[in-house]
Amino acid sequence: MHKDIATPMRTKEILDKYGFSFKKSLGQNFLIDTNILNRIVDHAELTDHSGAIEIGPGIGALTEQLAKRAEKVVAFEIDQRLLPILEDTLSPYPNVKVIHSDVLKADVQAVMKQEFEKQEDVMVVANLPYYVTTPILMKLLEERLPIRGIVCMLQKEVGDRISAKPGTKEYGSLSIAVQYYTKAETVMIVPKTVFMPQPNVDSAVIRLTLHDEPPVKLKDEDFFFRVTRSSFAQRRKTILNNLTSQLPDGKQKKESIQAALKQAGVEESRRGETLSIEEFAQLSNALYPYFH
Repeated sequence: MHKDIATPMRTKEILDKYGFSFKKSLGQNFLIDTNILNRIVDHAELTDHSGAIEIGPGIGALTEQLAKRAEKVVAFEIDQRLLPILEDTLSPYPNVKVIHSDVLKADVQAVMKQEFEKQEDVMVVANLPYYVTTPILMKLLEERLPIRGIVCMLQKEVGDRISAKPGTKEYGSLSIAVQYYTKAETVMIVPKTVFMPQPNVDSAVIRLTLHDEPPVKLKDEDFFFRVTRSSFAQRRKTILNNLTSQLPDGKQKKESIQAALKQAGVEESRRGETLSIEEFAQLSNALYPYFH
């Protein structure tokens, strides 16, 4: 029986063997606690018929635990220096495929079609690089991949924003975007001590379960996201002021914006952070005819 990758000793051994040094620009923080990794994988609720997609496998600590439970694992790794290490550490697992690619540039749909022919149930499970967490999540959601959901480790502060409720200071356009596509919940808080090197912040694991149907009916999705982003442009401003200054020709169309707010039943003096996703849907649907 070979030893798990995710222990401080074994991680150090692997890094020394390959003379690997961490690249700050890639946000590399490797997990060195098998117990935490197993709990992350538990939250993905995989079966031996599931597929798993991982992003940024590092030296394979999480990949290994996924490989033990899923039927097949596909991992995207951007750092070429890690490829020979992964080939070595993951050699006991024939059900893993590592793709050398930046996931933000990859055609994930095509990869899924090719690699998960047999697997109906696919989850994304990843310890995401902290500097690109949001773009990666938004790409995975916007591309409407045939996945059941995402379980990922990220900065606690970003996790708080993703699962935030209206009326809190964490709530913003990111909360709405993610909650439009998924049910979002924070399932674990992870101390910085379980990483090598230690990051400066605590981390959280969030689970995003895709909705079968969007929670709200929209006339135009892109316009809805534009309205939500505009409403949070300056958090201290009222929704009327933000929309007037952010939407195209907003100043000329102030009366139309006021009419749409009235139609949606939203007081002009409210701030963006007080509106629920349902209210934003009503508002963007009411505004849409004035801007198209």
